[in-house]
Formats: sequence, C-alpha cells, structure tokens
Amino acid sequence: MNADICTIHVDGIPLDTLSKVQTYLKPFMLSLEVLQQVSARLERDLRRGLGRHSHHRAAVQMLPTFVTATPDGTEKGDFLALDLGGTNFRVLRVRVLEEEQRMVKMDSQICAIPQDMMEGPGEKLFDHIAACLGEFLKSQNLQGKILPLGFTFSFPCHQKEIDKSILIRWTKGFQCSGVEGHDVVQLLREAIQRQGDYDVGSIAMVNDTVGTMMSCGYRDQSCEIGMIIGTGTNACYMEEMKNVKRVDCTQGRMCINTEWGGFGDNGSLADIQTEFDVQVDKTSINPGVHTFEKMISGMYLGEIVRLILVKMTKDGLLFKGQASEALLSPGGFETKYISHIEEELSGLENGNKILSNLGLAWEPVDVRVVRMVCDTVSSRSARLCAAALATLVNRMRVARGLERLKTTVGVDGSVYRKHPNFSAELQATVRQLAPKCDVSYLLSEDGSGKGAAMVTAVALRLARESRLLDDSDGEDSDDEEQ
Repeated sequence: MNADICTIHVDGIPLDTLSKVQTYLKPFMLSLEVLQQVSARLERDLRRGLGRHSHHRAAVQMLPTFVTATPDGTEKGDFLALDLGGTNFRVLRVRVLEEEQRMVKMDSQICAIPQDMMEGPGEKLFDHIAACLGEFLKSQNLQGKILPLGFTFSFPCHQKEIDKSILIRWTKGFQCSGVEGHDVVQLLREAIQRQGDYDVGSIAMVNDTVGTMMSCGYRDQSCEIGMIIGTGTNACYMEEMKNVKRVDCTQGRMCINTEWGGFGDNGSLADIQTEFDVQVDKTSINPGVHTFEKMISGMYLGEIVRLILVKMTKDGLLFKGQASEALLSPGGFETKYISHIEEELSGLENGNKILSNLGLAWEPVDVRVVRMVCDTVSSRSARLCAAALATLVNRMRVARGLERLKTTVGVDGSVYRKHPNFSAELQATVRQLAPKCDVSYLLSEDGSGKGAAMVTAVALRLARESRLLDDSDGEDSDDEEQ
C-alpha cells in the first residue's frame, strides 16, 4: 500500500511531522499542577517583598504606592494629568462629574522631547515639561486656576509618599543628569516655580498600573486590581496594611505595585524556562532581569517564536531547511504576527502573507506548523499570566477572611487587547486556579491620563473626609467641656 495514502493528518499536519513539532513545543505546555506550583512560588515572593527586612533582596519588589483607597463614585472636580513615559509626554485636563457618574477628558496636548534633552541636564528636561504645561493651561484659559495634578512617571522609582518619589534609574533611552536619586515631584515643582506664570495644587505620583486600576475603579467600585500585559507586564492590587511590614501602619489597605515582571530573577522559574527563553534573556539589554516579563510580554513573544522557527528550519522540519535573512535576524518575527496568524477566519491567509514577506519559500503545512507554534507560545503566556493573577486574588480572599471574593481587574496592554484568544484563555485559567473568586475584567480607557487624575481625586476626597472627621471630633470635645 502506498505510504502517502496511509499518512494521517491532524489539522492539516501529517502525524509524523506533528510528533516532531510537539517535541519542540512540549516544554511550553504547562499543566494545571505546574501552574499551581508557579502560583505558590509567586506567593512566597510576594510575602518576601512585603517584609520589613526581606524586601531588599526580593525578586518581586512589592512597592508601596501610598494610594490607600479606590474611587467610591463621589469624586468630582477639575484635574490636570501629566504622563511622562517615553519620547513624548502628554498633558491632559480631566473633569470628574459626580452627578453623571462619568469622567470627561476635556482636552490634551502631546509634547515631543528632543533626543538631546533626553540625555542632557535634568533641569532642562523639567523646564521643558513646565513650559509645555504652561502653554496647555493658557490654551485652556486656566492660568488663574490652581488645579491638582496627577503625574504618571513610568520609570523605576522608590515612592516614599504619594507626592514624593525618588528615581532609581532612567530607562527607555533617557540619561538626564541630576535626576537619579532625586525626588521627581520636587524637581517638577521647582521647574514650575522657575516658569513663574502659573502654579499647580497638590501633586500625586502615579504608576501606570495604578492608573489602570483607578481609571477602571471609577466605573466599577469593585475594581481593586490593575494589570498591564502589553510590551511589558505588571500588576498592582489593594493589600491589607497589616501585611505591608515595610510601612508603619496597620489599618486599612494600600495599593501595592508588585513589579511582577521580576518574578523568577532569583532562579525560581528556571525549571520551566525553555532553551529559547534562556537565549532571549542572554541576548536582551538586561540579562538576568525581568525573567517573568520575558516569558509572557509583547516585547519578547515574537522573538521566542522566531527562535523556535529557526531551530525547526535548521533541523529540516520547516521551509525545506532553508531560512531567510529576515527569519535569521533578531526581531525579524514581530509579536503582532502572532495575533494575525492566530485569527480564526483569516489566520492561515495572514500566515501566507507574513511568511512570504519574510522571504520564506513555504508550503501549506509550514503555515499550519507556524500557527501551532504561535498558539503554543501565546497560550503559555496567557496561562502564566493567569497563574500570577490568581495568586493575587487568592491572596486577597484569604487576607480578608472571605469564603468568596468578588473583584474586578482593570486591564490594559496590547497583548490582552489585540490577541484573538489571550483574554479568554487567561480568564478560563484564573477560574481553574482561583475557584473561590468571582473575577470580572474591565478594559481601561486611558489609564495613564484619567487614572492619574483619579488618584489625585481620591487623595483629595480622603483629605476632605479626614478634615471633617477632625472637625467633628473637635466639636465633640467642646461639648464635653461645656
């Protein structure tokens, strides 16, 4: 009998080819038991990061944000927001309308930061920011008003108060002198004073993950987690103050910026890292750092797929053993290709075009194998992210002594938003790993802008409530004296 007639195909891939492909992909297929182990390791790291004496050596940094409450829907007022995280920064005016239970972004302005300013004196950078803020206020006819400001500053900082944050190190191509080790809120205030023709009210420092949680929290008051899964990944959540040993307070809750991208930097994920993960790490700009992020985020998923395809091609399993220059070039297989190839209806057609554009001579079976590789890598990303998220919700439930926890996760990031299957797989896996938690998901709308304004609004509400409480206590004391 003809051997070709006996060949069985699964999803268009002959069984013998499928068996070989699976040997490459098996290390990416993590069982529920393995994910539970990953979750248990992260839980240990969370506790270490919160500890008074252990946080200095913790892989997961667990940074206090000094945000002690989420929105309750009564916030209102006019706010400014400043978002600095790259070669452009934005200034926004946000109006919060209590009676309509909604926020309105009134207007915004984008300002470029020239390359020489990114590498020059810090004072010059902050003067540029202050000048652009002044121009925006003038365009909005707000020069005479003193509005509170939410400041999203997306660089690693050690936050000491909601309005005091020390830059640890520059990233993203910035190298401004005189800023590292200094309070960026104070530097901004000094620049505004030098500008001289306007002033701002209170300033609240905001991490972009916290902004995501807070912008969603205004629409859904049960939102107590913020998660970003895009170019990078991170999450924050509301922790019981009694567990935050590095802050001298035991009452209430505080939002903790986990910086979970560093999970595994102490070697705790070595047993599930594949040879391709190790190679991605070695060739990155920061080897040995952000281990978890490199396994799941958009900056690295395309490169993981490319390395798998290169090895399969060299072993003669793809493209008749002939790789193209584009496939052999680091970064040649972009993460967005994964989403395009995994589209349910047009994925194979998209795959044909992408492989052709990469200069590869493909056959139909090659496209199906590439699709299988993409699906496996993105599936692992979703399941690992789910394991980390389940760790947070399980922790919150236990810490609050609840039989069941009902909570909402505010989410942002291109991988979550644009990948056709990522969100569904993440949510399904969280249900398996956190069966006593009812978790809803809400996509953030401009978390870095509206969220920054919301942090400021909540801080002002809490200050107002505290003053009213103090006044009430004073009246009671007077009554007692009489």
